[in-house]
Amino acid sequence: MKFLSLGLLLFISSFTAALSQNTHYFSEGLAAGGLHQYGREAIYKDLLAYDLNNGTLATPGQNDILSNLSGEKVTWEAIKADSLHRFRSRELANGYLYFTYNSKKKQTALLNVTGNDMVYVNGSPHGGDIYRYGWMDIPVELKKGKNEFYVRVGRFGRYGGIVAKLDFPTKNVYLNPADVTMPHVVPGLKNDSLWVGIVVANITNQPLSALTLSSEVLGRKMTVSVPEIPALGMRKVGALIDGSKAGTIGKQSVSLVLAQNGKTIDTKSVELETIAPGKHYSRTFVSEMDGSVQYYSVAPQLDPKPGVAPALFFSVHGAEVPAINQARAYKSKDWGVLVAPTNRRPRGFNWEDWGRLDALEVLGIAKQTFAPDPEKIYLTGHSMGGHGTWFLGATYPGNWAAIAPCAGYPTLSSYGSHDGMIPDSAGSPMEAMLLRASNPSNVLALAKNYKALGVYINHGDADRTVSVEYARQMKNLLATFHPDFSYYEYPGGSHWYGDISVDWPPIFDFFSWHTLARDTAVAYLDFTTGNPGISGRMKWATIHQQQEPLLFSTIQLDLDKEKKRVSGTTQNVAAMSLDLEAFEAGTEIQIDLDSLSALPYTVKSQNETIFLEKGDQWKISSAPNAREKGIHRSGTFKEPFNHRMVFVYGTQGSAQESAWAADKAKFDAESWYYRGNGAIDLIKDTDFDPKKYPDQGVVLYGNADTNSAWPELLSGCPIKVTNGGISAGNNTFTGTDLAAYFMWPRQDSETASIAVVSGTGLKGLSASNANQYFSGGSGFPDFMIFSNDMLRDGVSGVKMAGFYGNDWSLQKAGMVVAE
Repeated sequence: MKFLSLGLLLFISSFTAALSQNTHYFSEGLAAGGLHQYGREAIYKDLLAYDLNNGTLATPGQNDILSNLSGEKVTWEAIKADSLHRFRSRELANGYLYFTYNSKKKQTALLNVTGNDMVYVNGSPHGGDIYRYGWMDIPVELKKGKNEFYVRVGRFGRYGGIVAKLDFPTKNVYLNPADVTMPHVVPGLKNDSLWVGIVVANITNQPLSALTLSSEVLGRKMTVSVPEIPALGMRKVGALIDGSKAGTIGKQSVSLVLAQNGKTIDTKSVELETIAPGKHYSRTFVSEMDGSVQYYSVAPQLDPKPGVAPALFFSVHGAEVPAINQARAYKSKDWGVLVAPTNRRPRGFNWEDWGRLDALEVLGIAKQTFAPDPEKIYLTGHSMGGHGTWFLGATYPGNWAAIAPCAGYPTLSSYGSHDGMIPDSAGSPMEAMLLRASNPSNVLALAKNYKALGVYINHGDADRTVSVEYARQMKNLLATFHPDFSYYEYPGGSHWYGDISVDWPPIFDFFSWHTLARDTAVAYLDFTTGNPGISGRMKWATIHQQQEPLLFSTIQLDLDKEKKRVSGTTQNVAAMSLDLEAFEAGTEIQIDLDSLSALPYTVKSQNETIFLEKGDQWKISSAPNAREKGIHRSGTFKEPFNHRMVFVYGTQGSAQESAWAADKAKFDAESWYYRGNGAIDLIKDTDFDPKKYPDQGVVLYGNADTNSAWPELLSGCPIKVTNGGISAGNNTFTGTDLAAYFMWPRQDSETASIAVVSGTGLKGLSASNANQYFSGGSGFPDFMIFSNDMLRDGVSGVKMAGFYGNDWSLQKAGMVVAE
């Protein structure tokens, strides 16, 4: 980390004094609709971005004619903002809003646009405020003269309208408490080191380092170091507060001081609330996923009994519902504690991807904090959380004694949100290969996993938001195989008909009748997974490797203690393990799988685990090589984003290529912050040392010619991107308009991987700008090579896509190459 020079400190001081405070609302623009199509898959279309990348985008003029995705002629229509500064027009649906700003000088400002998917500022992409939160202030640099803005609007953006403004604040480095993450002080709990998340904005064109953030509440002070804030960037950082003296119920002021080398840059106050004993509360933690400050909420147990472990009710919220509101929808129970994770945002990731990981992280914290009865752990949720209940219940059936989805939809292929739906069918082998990456989201294909737990389905019969037909669909499906589920339709119930929409007494009665069986007490397993790296273990059996990646793998196994036998069938399983805790050491057992030759085995020790590998026959083997695919690291392209990822952008190309890499890394960081309440280190390739980031995911921007970190990180990778071409095994693709998304395991780690966002020239690099890989449930394979033509033509612009083999080699059977 480098210290700022005295010159930059003087620059900050003089620049702060020079800035005038004012706001410019955009009031006039041009709109054209039907120009793009983004969703929950790797394929996307965008005619305006296609022309922008090609350098053929003409400056829009009123009534200028262009073609939309349907091939129809549309025009740029003049549009004016209303008295509330909103641009509203049917022309905005899946379209763009264009406006300009004439700056008298080169200067920096804060751009705030609400209701948009993203925005190009003078050709550079920036994050959007899809859900109109209002706190997404993006530092931008304005050039002297005309500055152009292309605002991408989704299918719903036109309804609430687009509001766009430029702010010229009085300070160019400051704390922004608009999106603060706060805990509660809770009597009886440890309150002397509570984490707070707050945004630091840097509106200078130099990165900021050597920063500290200090807090003071009722005379108690704490100070922490702050990570580097990128130039023209913002980052949510953590502050520690000592609330041990805040014993009075109510709110206390917390003073926060941002300093650099001991010199104060900015101060802000936030409110810390002390909750009365027995009231619902929130607690924060530092996430292992990315080091950011996250929170969960709790409905505490009513009158806990000393020495009696409580039940744990795990409740996942619906769209736009904060976790604390989710918890407060439940009255405290006398036999258990309720914990509500956040999904990282009120919408987050639909409880998939990083929402799924947030749920697992909070579940681990809840188990450690409350020491619940391991046989009494239950899952429930409402609306999007009803989907989360279906999804998490099917994905991790061994975690729950029973589940209760309320007003939920099972899959993202039948019910979408702003990001659309996962396609439920493919029109070509290439699209089918791409959609395989979404298989872990297919709850219907995983439905037999519910056999392991009780299911209570609850839905209002007059629900107009999530139709009761989804509940009926699942009832009919479960009726074909499940012996233990209950179903209730609340007469006249809308989507939300009061707290009993979730806090429905029969649900908790149903829970009380169910316990989570210990592994050795389960004699029969019927388990399916789409990706062992997401979910491979069920009780005493674990799927480690698949024969065909991301197709469904199933095990149906019987464990007979009396006959000393494990038998059953497998599908699409290359390697698995069995925990033999049910058998005493020295016991001779027989393993019969798939009607192949039986395997005799003598148990060597108590709690022994044996590994099996399938070829022509099943055979006893050693543990899978950690360098191969397995439950620890199995792909896909999105997997490297799970492990405290860092963004490494190339600086060795042309000025335009280097600017693209920095802009794209910043765009992804803005999007991760917005969707995941997260924070990421942005590092130049020349400053990156892998040894300083052990076992962390790396996202590399650029190619072998433009990013100097490529040779060390990607040595041995069969895919190589250079200026002008891509080689992928025996396949070669040439041109300057090619883009690639692919991942590769870090050779210096057994868990972390590298995601590569690359291209063969400025056109190809720009074609990779879309980051719908942050859309919950969107499927991306291990590797994907496409051209800028995909933005116009769709799947026909994809050149190659697929999955590595278990040894990380390119296998013909695991990929599709366009003719």
